[in-house]
Amino acid sequence: MVTWTELLGNTLGIPSVVMGLTLLAAGTSVPDLLSSVIVARMGEGDMAVSSSIGSNIFDILVGLPLPWLCFTLYPGTPENVVIGSEGIWTSIFILMGMLVAIVVIIHCSGWKMTRTLGGCMFLLYFAYLAQAITVEYFRDPCFGA
Repeated sequence: MVTWTELLGNTLGIPSVVMGLTLLAAGTSVPDLLSSVIVARMGEGDMAVSSSIGSNIFDILVGLPLPWLCFTLYPGTPENVVIGSEGIWTSIFILMGMLVAIVVIIHCSGWKMTRTLGGCMFLLYFAYLAQAITVEYFRDPCFGA
């Protein structure tokens, strides 16, 4: 999926960062979206929200470290892997702020799924997306090349 997305981006002249933050993110979130919509339509809104939050927690706690662990345990690979993380602290603080904003918005909507709540979540996503692309654009001189 990553290779095809990168090829599509290169063909269309779209930077890989934009493709990763949009198309890949959407592609990996569609199963969560569909299961949450199905469960919410069955009247189990709590289960829909907990499913979407739980899958992200699982991705962070298992989906990220397990491949790295397997990679470092494989014979002949380096023990340390260098990861480019110039803007990691900025991203962490922004995501923490988003988490606080989401909890406040959910509280203000009376802990009920409403269209306003959904609209606010979309707005927060697009704000994060704009920020991430802007940071990457100014950090990488080859971004638009």
